[in-house]
Amino acid sequence: MFKKFFKYCQVCYDELAHKVTWPTSKELTGSAVLVLSASLIIALVVFVMDKIFEQIMSLVYPG
Repeated sequence: MFKKFFKYCQVCYDELAHKVTWPTSKELTGSAVLVLSASLIIALVVFVMDKIFEQIMSLVYPG
């Protein structure tokens, strides 16, 4: 059982160290900026929709 586990760990390490293509620093930064920008845009859209629905609800349920 321990031999199987040890072999599994060796295979995982070999794949991560030699077969996986890691992004460059420039690619990683570009992806991070893209995700941050998209998150901010989505948050802004949700905020605007919330304010619109708040106004609509205040007309429907005054008080």
